[in-house]
Amino acid sequence: MSIIIRPATQNDLPAILDIVNYSILHTTANYSYDVQSLEMQQKWFEDKKSKHFPVVVAEMNGIVIGFGSYGTFREKIGYQFTVEHSVYVSSNATGKGIGRLLLTELITLAKAQGYRTMIGAIDADNSGSIAFHKKFGFVESGVIKDAGFKFGKWLDVLFMQLILK
Repeated sequence: MSIIIRPATQNDLPAILDIVNYSILHTTANYSYDVQSLEMQQKWFEDKKSKHFPVVVAEMNGIVIGFGSYGTFREKIGYQFTVEHSVYVSSNATGKGIGRLLLTELITLAKAQGYRTMIGAIDADNSGSIAFHKKFGFVESGVIKDAGFKFGKWLDVLFMQLILK
């Protein structure tokens, strides 16, 4: 199993879209209700690139099986050294170290771009994601109760933080 982590291209957007839409429909990792269109995913990609935020993919045997990115945490200038990241892995590729490779790359890129802090906003019931982030040194920095609503229930958001050194 040879996995390549590389910058995403326009050609990767259909695969990224499939991963995102699966997450929207089946998980609380993404609080959206409605699936994205390819046009929406292209706009997202162009926005990331215009702001010099990376989008990376994990590819195995020529197939995109995961992606990650980071972007603006909050709009005010005082937050300019903090980014919020996302990592998504295809449902048929979880548990194979793909997320670890993607997050490692994002952390490396964020350090190289001079960011100070990386934030993860995680559904507070997602114990797998919380444990995953702790392995990288992320610490819990706060919970917002009833911040989201999906699948007929209120969801708490746990913020986890990594100081990039």
